[in-house]
Amino acid sequence: MKAIHSLTAVPNSEPLRTVIRPSPPHLRPYVLGWAGYRAAIGHSLPSRMLPLNVATVIIDLTGTSPIVTGPRSVAALPALVPWHYGVAVGLTPAGIAALTGTPMREVAGVTVPLEDLLGARAAELAGRLAEAPSWAERFGVLEERLTGWLRPGTGSDGLVMRAWQRLQEPAGGLTIESLAGELGVSRRYLELGFRRTVGLSPKTVARIARFQRTVDTLRRLPVTLAEAVACGYADQSHLTREVRAMTAMTPKQLFAFVQDTDRLTG
Repeated sequence: MKAIHSLTAVPNSEPLRTVIRPSPPHLRPYVLGWAGYRAAIGHSLPSRMLPLNVATVIIDLTGTSPIVTGPRSVAALPALVPWHYGVAVGLTPAGIAALTGTPMREVAGVTVPLEDLLGARAAELAGRLAEAPSWAERFGVLEERLTGWLRPGTGSDGLVMRAWQRLQEPAGGLTIESLAGELGVSRRYLELGFRRTVGLSPKTVARIARFQRTVDTLRRLPVTLAEAVACGYADQSHLTREVRAMTAMTPKQLFAFVQDTDRLTG
């Protein structure tokens, strides 16, 4: 599963340079992966946060307080964001509960200080990352700290977590009704579990996952009808309606913002 947290809100601007790594297998149920990012010197552009199914920990190494952005069903366009040089970590619903003891529903649609969820560990983690001299060593710090801090099973529902993971996969005709049947529960039971644990309905989670697959496709080339269907849409009109509803843009306009990012090294 790939997830893109945000894009510059100004098309054709200097791209945010990133280095992205998936999490190791033992962390994968909780942590999607981590990314190092660096903006062009002197740039502080508005950022468009995209619809997303995960919580994202953002630790900027320029002294800005670490934050957590929660899952959201529509794009958000904050004012200038202080993300210049740092790391981001994607947490699944099971991950944020196991790391902080807080269910994902508590951060859905909002941004909160990491200190509110991790206490003194937030400053400790930021300090360790700032001292690390390379991306590889920063990612090593994240792996070591998260492995030690995660408390598997805390505040999460195993059945909901299985359903959430299934909804991140390519659609393949999966409906919420068929997913509930696959798991041996009613659709109502599944919906209540998602509201209690994730803060979004199963249908919304499925829509966001489909949108994220489309964004990943848009990074490479404009989506054709066949490619739209492959992402889980019925046709091009369905794709256009969904993208407009979730971002207030057409697919063509969204493509203008989705740029391949430079690779960072060191």
